[in-house]
Amino acid sequence: MIRLAIAEDHQSLIDGLELLLKYEENIQIVGTANNGQELLEVVRKRNPNVIITDIRMPIMDGIEATKIIREEHPHITVLAFTMFDQEGAVKKMLHAGATGYILKNASLNQVLEAILTVAQGGTYYDGNIDLSFAENQKKASSKGLLTKRQKEILSLIAQGKTSREIADELFIGIHTVDTHRKNMMRILEIQGKGELLRYALEKKYEF
Repeated sequence: MIRLAIAEDHQSLIDGLELLLKYEENIQIVGTANNGQELLEVVRKRNPNVIITDIRMPIMDGIEATKIIREEHPHITVLAFTMFDQEGAVKKMLHAGATGYILKNASLNQVLEAILTVAQGGTYYDGNIDLSFAENQKKASSKGLLTKRQKEILSLIAQGKTSREIADELFIGIHTVDTHRKNMMRILEIQGKGELLRYALEKKYEF
């Protein structure tokens, strides 16, 4: 069971996320907050294992809150949910300990996919942000460590399926599939769609 806490200074977005996740049997929303200080209180009282948080919030921002949470509760994974795609914001959030970063213009299905991915111990980065600066930084996931969903997608790639066909088969968005492709290539340290297909073919009996 994913025990989720949400921090966002716009209550309408919290309401939207709660509506999205309401019928997810494996996700329980244990608390919400409108600023970083409130988030710390929720974490200390309700013990979530996954947090989705905005970066810019009053009283205490998401970066500072993430830093404190990761120091006090290293088992908790943090997913940044923000409108900022600038390198500085991404770098600060990842340095604070976030293992995922998704933009607010992402689809609700992408948000759900991101939550599930970080909950499984993986990393999830919106395909619209540039992470080239992080090439030489320590990654949250070890090289070659893919999530269950990423292995499913890799298996379908090995079968020669397109992103559209994979999306239809797994009931997810095509953008979500493309984001997983980019994340897998980064984790596996390979470049080019052809290289990902070759890797998938080499490993297809290990999935």
